[in-house]
Amino acid sequence: MAKEIRFGEFIREISANQRAISYNELTPDPKFDADGNEVPYRAPRLRLRGIDIQRLLTPYVGVRVLDQVRTVVPLALYLMLFQILILRQGVSDVWIIVGGFGAVIVGLMLFMEGLSLGLMPFAEVIGNNLPKKSPLPLVLLIAFILGVGVTYAEPAIGALQQAGAALDVNKAPYLYYILNERTQALVLTVGIGVGFAAVLGSLRFIRGWSLKPMIYLTFVPILLLVGFLMFDPELSKVLGLAWDTGAVTTGPVTVPLVLALGIGIAAAAGKGSSSLSGFGIVTMASLFPVIGVMLLTVVISFSISAEEIILLAQNTAAAEAEPGFMDNKAVSIILAGVRPIVPLVAFLFLVLKLVLREKLSGAGIVAYGLFLAVLGMIVFNVGLETGLAKLGDQSGGLVAGAFAAVTEIAGSPLYSVAVGIAIALAFAWALGFGATLAEPALNALGQTVENLTNGAFKKRTLMMAVALGVAFGISLGIVKIIFAVPIAYLVIPGYVLALVLTFLSSEEFVNVAWDSAGVTTGPVTVPLVLAMGLGFGNSVDAIEGFGILSMASIGPIVSVLMTGLFVQYSMRRQEQAQKKSDEVSAGAIAT
Repeated sequence: MAKEIRFGEFIREISANQRAISYNELTPDPKFDADGNEVPYRAPRLRLRGIDIQRLLTPYVGVRVLDQVRTVVPLALYLMLFQILILRQGVSDVWIIVGGFGAVIVGLMLFMEGLSLGLMPFAEVIGNNLPKKSPLPLVLLIAFILGVGVTYAEPAIGALQQAGAALDVNKAPYLYYILNERTQALVLTVGIGVGFAAVLGSLRFIRGWSLKPMIYLTFVPILLLVGFLMFDPELSKVLGLAWDTGAVTTGPVTVPLVLALGIGIAAAAGKGSSSLSGFGIVTMASLFPVIGVMLLTVVISFSISAEEIILLAQNTAAAEAEPGFMDNKAVSIILAGVRPIVPLVAFLFLVLKLVLREKLSGAGIVAYGLFLAVLGMIVFNVGLETGLAKLGDQSGGLVAGAFAAVTEIAGSPLYSVAVGIAIALAFAWALGFGATLAEPALNALGQTVENLTNGAFKKRTLMMAVALGVAFGISLGIVKIIFAVPIAYLVIPGYVLALVLTFLSSEEFVNVAWDSAGVTTGPVTVPLVLAMGLGFGNSVDAIEGFGILSMASIGPIVSVLMTGLFVQYSMRRQEQAQKKSDEVSAGAIAT
């Protein structure tokens, strides 16, 4: 039996051979050409066998695959087991779904690696050099355009674009129109909101502004627009979508790229060492798109009536022709992967060359990273359609069978109404709790908060507070769908409570709490929860299934602020107890 070569031994053997080659390079036998000139020595290239390459890449790839497996597989198993054991229903198209989840894992792995190699170097160079070489208005303009561009590159934005297919135009005309006929306008509006968030966040870094007044001022137009829309029976149906867009924008592309630029601006202005650096942009990027989508709805309502939208949808369906080349499914998936990445990279490259006149080191590595990002986005989109969205829609539709008659489930409802609704809420609660704890960004935030508070706010405490907030938020979203509760009746009290807690809390805890809503909505959670909500809504014949993500954003803000107030109270009591103990000790010494 051949002796197994360990990875460490293989590396040492390679190093020894390389040292031998280097030694031979130092003392080669000189060679001369026909004219008697010495020919420069060129060392032979190091050649690796296939097995050597495999041994080098296996640990590297394995770690990255495992990162995505930890997020995706537990959610998939939970949905499947709940469906089989509690709802007593088999999983349809199980192998297609399994393949789709495999594509999600591979696609996210490739995309995140490509993001690290191909896009982050641009953001770091631009963030470090742009404020030093350009006037502030140009810096803010580039930050705005970058905010718009990264929105298109978010993996979860594809789920938002697919959400309109199952809507009934007769039930929600404006919602149908925005998601089907004005999809690009919707994404652009969301991107403009993120762009303004990038500008405001950058100014906050430079000026050292507090986050509290910015939140208060942002909610003035939000509450006014919500009040305007909620009293119109047709426009109010768009509110759930508007609030859900805030959760879609704070993903793995927007946060690191915009944050890198903002922190670079802060460092150039001499404000980068503050403990508040890095907080605030995520909050604004969650709120500004909500304003943008509500404004878009108001503008559309003045240009077309609900009756005209229904008539337009009927005419479009009647005149539907054979699909052309651009309507081909494979072509559309490829374009969905190329279209968001390439313009963003082109813009970053132009800024680098024309504005900064800087060279990007390692151009080959960057090009390789961009290739991985595009390929990963394409593979992820395939998995999104065949895995995440399919299983989420299926599970959401079947959960309703626990308390309501569903065509797909014979003998439904499976339980009494009270027990069935309790099962549905428990299902949503557990899904939100588990999915949140699986988010890698939450671990990073928890560690950062523990460091900034010198251990007063423990990492585990923050993670539990955020997970509980998301779990109860998603359960409230299910309540909204089951009982047809207008979304405004949930978001207004929720955010009013959050604003009161914000007023009572210190600046540090406000920053953490409002940004925690952004880390809970990753590229896996958003499509899954969105598809589940729409499937659930269709099963109970709800007008629309939006709003679950928005409640999942309010929940952690409230829970973290409440936890922060408790931590502050505990710290004050400890300080008082320590002070009293010191006074007693001083008195004993005096006597």
